[in-house]
Amino acid sequence: MKSSVIAIIVLALLVGIACGVGGYAFIYAKGYSYLLNDPAACSNCHAMRTQYEAWMKSSHHSAASCNDCHTPHNLVGKYAVKASNGFFHSFYFTTGRYPNNIEITKFDRNVTEAACRRCHENLTAAIDGGMVHGREGMLCTRCHFAVGHSDEGAGIYVGGNHGEGE
Repeated sequence: MKSSVIAIIVLALLVGIACGVGGYAFIYAKGYSYLLNDPAACSNCHAMRTQYEAWMKSSHHSAASCNDCHTPHNLVGKYAVKASNGFFHSFYFTTGRYPNNIEITKFDRNVTEAACRRCHENLTAAIDGGMVHGREGMLCTRCHFAVGHSDEGAGIYVGGNHGEGE
């Protein structure tokens, strides 16, 4: 009986420590700001400052915020993507395993592509219909990779090919 009580106490202590450290890190890193729609939250992390400053200079600055382009346009999808990205950003920054040049993942590029098509559906009807610029299946982000972040902060290069598959 005593060993089960000790095991419960140790487990409770470990869970408490994990929650305490996690809660402190969440508050210290301003994690709550990512639940809002303020683009300045993206510059909380020094590695994203270039992207934020480039967005401030971009053609989309007055028309779209980070969430408009980088999260799905439904409540569940939006917060699922935010939670996933937040977890992986935290993991890579905590372990120091993030690239010097921030790159968009294939999944997140697909989210961004869907946002382009949603906001510009009148223009993208031809893309969805097949042929654009003589190519089939063209991605908006292949040619317009710097629209939301200007050239110096685009960071949409994946595999060295502006927005093409991995």
